[in-house]
Order: sequence, then structure tokens, then C-alpha cells
Amino acid sequence: MQTVNACIITIGDELLIGQTIDTNSAWMAEELNKIGVWVKRKITVGDVWDDIWSALDEEAGKSEIVLITGGLGPTADDITKPLLCKYFGGKLVVNEQVLTHIKYLFEKIFQRSGPILERNLKQAEVPDNCTVLFNERGTAPGMLFNKEGKIFVSLPGVPHEMKGLMKKEVLPRLQKEFRLPFILHQTLVTYGMGESFIAEKIKDWEEKLPQHLKLAYLPHYGMVRLRLTAIGDDKSKLGKDLETQITGLKPLIDEWLVIDDDMTMQQVVAKLLKERKQTVGTAESCTGGYIAHLLTIDPGASSNFKGTVVAYDNKVKEDILEVRHETIESTGAVSEETVREMVQGVLNNLKTDFALATSGIMGPDGGTPDKPVGTVWIAVGNNKEIEAKKFQFRFDRMRNIEQTSNTALNMLRKFIENHDL
Repeated sequence: MQTVNACIITIGDELLIGQTIDTNSAWMAEELNKIGVWVKRKITVGDVWDDIWSALDEEAGKSEIVLITGGLGPTADDITKPLLCKYFGGKLVVNEQVLTHIKYLFEKIFQRSGPILERNLKQAEVPDNCTVLFNERGTAPGMLFNKEGKIFVSLPGVPHEMKGLMKKEVLPRLQKEFRLPFILHQTLVTYGMGESFIAEKIKDWEEKLPQHLKLAYLPHYGMVRLRLTAIGDDKSKLGKDLETQITGLKPLIDEWLVIDDDMTMQQVVAKLLKERKQTVGTAESCTGGYIAHLLTIDPGASSNFKGTVVAYDNKVKEDILEVRHETIESTGAVSEETVREMVQGVLNNLKTDFALATSGIMGPDGGTPDKPVGTVWIAVGNNKEIEAKKFQFRFDRMRNIEQTSNTALNMLRKFIENHDL
């Protein structure tokens, strides 16, 4: 079995200074992986001729496929196309199909008044030694070069345009050009234990993994995803090998196992609720609606999520959620008693099957000796039972909010699983 490797080069000063987040390479890597191409490296370079040239030289020696995004626009800082023309020893010529498409876009779709600028028309110029990849979503075509058995593909940096070209042009061509292996993944999601402890717990199992299987640890805010990857030519055998190894792994991590699928915590909760045809609502103080945001990211949320009360002010807790003034006065807003009453308030007012409530001190200010920054109370429940638990997080404000949200969703998950219909 021979692995086909790829490198992704993203171009743009805006990526290096953090003004624009590189989402292109992550999406491209995922799509390449699906067809059996292993992304060996991802690098970012600025709009500098020598840096781009050096990156092409270096990556061509490491991978069979080099994918490039960015630098194909109509402005002076977009230097990718003339550079590639010189790099591959070609000359720029007008592609009539691209030119017709550009005129159609400006005259019929964009409906710009006045003549089309020369800089826009020049986007129809391409190196004469490339295969032109027609970009039906924009004005900059993709370009494919073949040099000494290596494939180089240049794509626009605009995500919508890049994705269209990848799906329609690039991926099918790569599948025809190379004999690609199968790459299969199986992910287990755990919560509540750090990666080092889990690694110690499963070290004997991991040491016995066959050579064609690889385990990766992916920690994130209390969650650790264990991704097992299999690479080979026999898809059926790979699937069976993964199943065998996962069967042996599950009992070792059963205490922290959330699901044997690559899902976020909010997706796990939504899946449970949809299967049971039940609903949830939230009352959020310290998380400020972030949990509701997570529960509504994915489509179909309206079937299981009824709404939230962002009770940041104590008056809202009292007037909307019916938390007793005496409770807040005697125990404080960040207390077991308060979050329990917040849960009951959601159940009473939103008429949901389950409810979740948070109250805490996210920082950097607001802490006291008794309740330092990071102190959080979380409650979950239904009309029969309410559970509450105190946590002490130690991070900055945003990470405390995210940690609280994931922890609350995990508490809700366990509560739902432990309560029959």
C-alpha cells in the first residue's frame, strides 16, 4: 500500500497577521482525507514572491499533490498567477471560456454600470501550460499543473469558490490520477478526564495496535476525543479491524465515554432529545446564552430546544424565573439553591421536559474568598428531580464560559440517559 501525500499552501498576509482565519485548509484536508489522500503538511506564506516560490520547491519534494489557495484576485498584491506562470515556464494567454464567463457575471449577474475594468478582464489570462479549472462561482479560474508526476493545483481563496472547484474539478481528477488507499476513522468522545490519565489507562491496549492503525488524542475543554485511523487497500478489512479495536477500547474508558461517534456535546444532547421526542430549555446567568447558542447551531434545533432566559441580573431571576428574593439574599446568586430554583422556573414557564441552569463568576473580577473566580453552580432536572453540582474552573473568562457550557451539557446528557421516558 502506498500513501498519497498532499500539502496545502495558503497564501496571504491577512492569514499571517490573524486578520483572516484560515478555514480553507481545514475543509480541504477533510475532503482530501475522504478520498484517501493524506495531508502531510499545511503551511501559510505571505504575499511575497520568494516565499511562495520557496514553498513550492520545498513541498514538491515531500508530497505528490500540492494545493494552493489565495492570491488570484484582480489587485496588485495577488501574485500567485504570474508566479506560477514563471515557475512552470509558461506564458499568459486569454482563455475565451473564462473571458465569456467574466463578461456574463459583470453584465448579467452583478449588473455593474459602465465598462468592465481591464483588471477584471485580465483574470481570463492563464498560463498556456496549465489545465484550466472552470470556476462557475467566480471570476478567477483554478489552474492545474503536472510537473514530473507531481500535481499542483491553484485555487481562489474565497471559500465558496474554492469549495465548488474542489468538489467539481479537483477531487474527481485526483481520484482518476492516483490509486488511492482507503482512510477510515472511528472516534470515541470522552468527558471528565484528562488525556494523560486516559493514555495511562489504555496504554497496554494502545501498545498492541496493529501497524496500520493509529490513535490520536484530541483534547478540548474537558472533552477528549480518541480518533482511531486505519489506512489500507481493503476497505472491508479495515472496517472490521476498527470494530475489533473499538470493542476492546470501550470497556477501558466506559466511565467517561460519551458516544462512539465524532459529535459535539450539544449534538449528543440533541440526538438524545430527538430520539425521545423531548425538549429542553435553559436559564443562563454566567454563560450569557452561550449554551442556547450551542444548542441552536445545528439545523433542526426547534424540535427539541424551546428557548432560554438569560438571567444575568438578579431581578430577572426573580421576576422571570421566579427565584425567591430570600434565596438570593441568603445564599447568593451563585449557589445551589438559586440554580435549583432557576431550573424549576424554566420547567414552569417554558413547559419543557428538561431544564438546565448556570450561575457563576467567570472573571477576571467579581470573585470573593468564599467564591473565587471560576466558581460555578450548574443544575439540571425535570419535574420529578433536580440535580445540582458545584465546579471550580481556573481559566480566563472565555474558557470558563466554554468549560461551564460543555460541563452543563454533559450533566444534562447524563440526566437524560438516567431518566426513562
